Amino acid sequence: MIEIRSISKTFSKRIKALDNVSFDVRNGEIVGYVGLNGAGKTTTIRIAVGVLPPDSGDVLINGYSIVRDKRRASMHIGWVPELPIFEPDVKALDYFVYLAGYYGISSGEARSLGRKLLEEVGLGGSYNLKLKEFSMGMKKRFALAVSMINNPDNFLFDEVLNGLDPQGIAFFRNLALRFRREGCAVLFSSHILSEVEGIADRVVFIHKGRIVREMSIDEIKSMAKPAFKIRISNMDERVEDLLKDYGRVRVEDHTVFIEEPRVEASKITKILIENGYEVEEFSRATSNLEDVFFRIIGERG
Repeated sequence: MIEIRSISKTFSKRIKALDNVSFDVRNGEIVGYVGLNGAGKTTTIRIAVGVLPPDSGDVLINGYSIVRDKRRASMHIGWVPELPIFEPDVKALDYFVYLAGYYGISSGEARSLGRKLLEEVGLGGSYNLKLKEFSMGMKKRFALAVSMINNPDNFLFDEVLNGLDPQGIAFFRNLALRFRREGCAVLFSSHILSEVEGIADRVVFIHKGRIVREMSIDEIKSMAKPAFKIRISNMDERVEDLLKDYGRVRVEDHTVFIEEPRVEASKITKILIENGYEVEEFSRATSNLEDVFFRIIGERG
């Protein structure tokens, strides 16, 4: 179990990265950690795994304090950072054996464990490759293998899907689900909100260093609202003002989302065409985690 208790962190007088952040991740549960870039997700996780000290507060890992009893707490943590950094000129299996030494594992046992875990994460043919030859996806898989050395029951994935291909995304998604079935606590931060929505039991929303809401996936689904999704090839800044009286409007690149529309789709299409816009796609949808998130932070400002 991961218990984050009133942690705060300030990096300068003007930048308060975290402000009294508290939440739990229970055993057998995946918690999605959602926020904009710079909201405080990575800082929270770095404090939770013990690589960054909090200014105040604490994190308990299976009841052990990461501040006062870091060695014991760390034995129950598996961590995959967004940007894993390893010694580039060392072969993968040799580096695994080196890291396993920190856990008191003998060279022979570590080599056997390394082969097993590297095979498990899809790197079975890469034992003798130097880490500088690994792609970003391979580095994240290697970091995962390293995180499993001590067979922990708490995992923290920090933007682990960032930069991965669909196969890599599916791999980490399925692995998180496996850890949940095995009774582990999993904290999963990601900007790919559809992936969080697809695997999480609960979602913790953080904005500007503060927790603004915790919701179960069922609660998020209950907030689902009807919406129109409109793709416009010649989008410009006038569209939002043109449609603002017909529902809650949000614009992303060449796509307009109108939540809780107050008129029929045909009227909106007609207005757009009359104003010279080229509608490439018009579909009906329901709001998802991303819509709920932007609604929440819109309320908070």
